[in-house]
Amino acid sequence: MKKQFISERVKTRAKTDSRALMKGAGFTDEELSRPFIGVAGSWTNIFPGHSNLDKLSRAAEEGILMGGGTPIHFETIAICDGISMGTDGMKYSLPSREVIANSVESIAEAHACDGLVLIAACDKIIPGMLIGALRVNIPTIIVTGGPMLAGNYQGKAIEVISITEAHGAVAAGKMTLDELAELEDEACPGCGACQGMFTANSMSCMTEVLGIGVKGNGTVPAVHAKRYRMAKEAGMQIMKLVEQDLKPRDFLTKTSFENAIAVDMMLGCSTNTALHLPAIARAAGVKVTLEDFDVISRKVPHVSKLSPSGHHLMQDLDVAGGVSAVIKAGIDAGYIDGSAMTVTQKSLAQNVADAKILNTDVIRIDNPYSKEGGLMVLHGNLAPLGCVIKSAGVAPEMFEHKGPARVYHSELEAKAALDNGEINKGDVIVVRYEGPKGGPGMQEMLALTARIAGMGFDKDVALVTDGRFSGGSRGGVIGHVSPEAALGGPIALIEEGDMIEINLHNRTLMLLVDEKTLEERKAKWVCPPPKVKTGWLAQYAQLVGPVSLGAPLVTEYEEV
Repeated sequence: MKKQFISERVKTRAKTDSRALMKGAGFTDEELSRPFIGVAGSWTNIFPGHSNLDKLSRAAEEGILMGGGTPIHFETIAICDGISMGTDGMKYSLPSREVIANSVESIAEAHACDGLVLIAACDKIIPGMLIGALRVNIPTIIVTGGPMLAGNYQGKAIEVISITEAHGAVAAGKMTLDELAELEDEACPGCGACQGMFTANSMSCMTEVLGIGVKGNGTVPAVHAKRYRMAKEAGMQIMKLVEQDLKPRDFLTKTSFENAIAVDMMLGCSTNTALHLPAIARAAGVKVTLEDFDVISRKVPHVSKLSPSGHHLMQDLDVAGGVSAVIKAGIDAGYIDGSAMTVTQKSLAQNVADAKILNTDVIRIDNPYSKEGGLMVLHGNLAPLGCVIKSAGVAPEMFEHKGPARVYHSELEAKAALDNGEINKGDVIVVRYEGPKGGPGMQEMLALTARIAGMGFDKDVALVTDGRFSGGSRGGVIGHVSPEAALGGPIALIEEGDMIEINLHNRTLMLLVDEKTLEERKAKWVCPPPKVKTGWLAQYAQLVGPVSLGAPLVTEYEEV
């Protein structure tokens, strides 16, 4: 494939001085005559979800070379939520999505890439890369790093959430420190994203059904050689997309996102999908709202109960047929539109035509766990613009809950109260001023939710917050309450001891305080001073929009 296939945009930038500089980096005239394919990696050696991505990037580059292109490699940043969880470092997680999107957009535009292969894993890195690529709108494929295999502790399969919840067990006197240390050594046996249906694996699954990722993205283990073949095949396929000028906005339609939400409901994915899918859709010029999640969740069943909601792990879903089997079952049942096009240049239905469910205990299409999806959108006077709960991880006893509010202005305050024995059965913990603007950064609260579960409170204590949760959270935990407290939402008006009523059957979240009293409180309310006054987080707090829209920056507010 020669340079004549490349757009006028690139031709005008292919100047003599540019070629001279690239030759200074070792490029030959032959390489400069081929399409430039950006390989956007996010390798780092600090956490296992990304520690194998350098090898996948090289495999993708080999595929690009085999396909007749010239790989242009660059890296973005990558934050591990699990490492930063429970610290101020977690405030940077969601904002980093914008940094990543900006970096992909910047390199793709500044260095005139003709196509992109994205190599990513984990929570906000996948959506960040996709948002950046969609802004540029050049042919794009994403290859994800894959899930980690289970660890082994005293003959039982364990995972990273096991160690997180174990802290609560130690606090409750149910586990010794020596046992905790042994568990720590075994929970993460190697590279890959955390083993359950947490946010990283949820977003990998979304890339498959959206049709912008390769088959197997969601479930093939990180250590499997298939991953390298997938990356090489993606490198070869991107050259075909460049030749045909097939761009992601050409096939990422409203139907594509509705399909993704349907699979989200079938698998019981992380609540963070309700944050990232609308943001990705916005970059694609498609409008996706919490209303779409609500409508689809009411008619699509929950068919696979993976950790933290159940005991199955991503490796179990893989051998049961993977995301392809779930998609095929969804198409056959009428939940998914198989006509949606994909990066394979085939329809979604064609991609999964041969897929089969190989374990009906893992994928229960004929005997679903519930007739409704694994996520729910709740409304009420406490969340006028909505909030989300991973209903797949809620015990039946917590589907209806009423209790007194225990109000805290940060996750750390709530965690200290829990550790000090100040929380009682029946309470509703309220953590506010932790939204995108108030946090700032809308940090995840796995350290808090895991303590609740580890202390045995997951069937007795609810948590309501304008912040968000890790995909590893379970129990009666409600996040994304919108408007957030920093915007003067009703969550800012709750007082200690107010009664809060949660009803998942009715999908409601109610503050049992009369309207006149709330109006009086609203008139007296004053927003607390910002928690962070300098640096990127202070900038982010000024720029970020409502979580109900996917927490876009103000520059992206325009309607799509």
